[in-house]
Amino acid sequence: MTLLHWFLIALGLALIAALGVLRSVTWIESRQARQLEEKGPYVPTATAPTSRTAVVYFSRSGNTALAARHVAKRLDARLFALEAPDYRLGLIGLVHALHDANALKSKPKALPDITPRTIDLTPFDTVWIGSPVWLYSPAPPIWAFVENNRFDGQRVVLFNTYNSHFGDDYVAALRDKVMAHGARSFEHRHVLRGRMTRQLTPDEMLRAIDDEWFAAQSGR
Repeated sequence: MTLLHWFLIALGLALIAALGVLRSVTWIESRQARQLEEKGPYVPTATAPTSRTAVVYFSRSGNTALAARHVAKRLDARLFALEAPDYRLGLIGLVHALHDANALKSKPKALPDITPRTIDLTPFDTVWIGSPVWLYSPAPPIWAFVENNRFDGQRVVLFNTYNSHFGDDYVAALRDKVMAHGARSFEHRHVLRGRMTRQLTPDEMLRAIDDEWFAAQSGR
């Protein structure tokens, strides 16, 4: 066979392997989402409607949603979910997520459609913003939310759930954007869930959040 034939065979095998990885990731995400559905929704207390803290989050497979509900419960905060239809669970949504996360690095204005696009944050002193980490960066819907909202005089706390690594430079870039939109301070909290085949259980993740984010508040 010619060199071209060998190249085409190698390319075909690489594509098959890549598709297999994507299908495996999709299966794991769907399983996680089913497991996390068993965790009850956040039910605010009677004081939450007047809370001075907001928790805004985007989640795809449910891990960041679980973290956001837990943070909102701990802080008796108002909870706001961002929706991005292009990134729904499934192979097509995963491909869109990876493509857009990569494109955002060279085209920072290539932001996805999210719902809601804006939220009236003026009643709040503190805004927690929750995001998974895609390709070492907060997910594109979070960049879109920050781009379209103001944080005048507010303390902003970014929190992430992630599998392996996040890029400090991407967090710094998001911090700069948040501060440029009026925030008085910016903090970053994160919890490492681990690789998809060896992740923390949901209960272990919540314990890590308590231990690493709220230990001082709990008086430990």
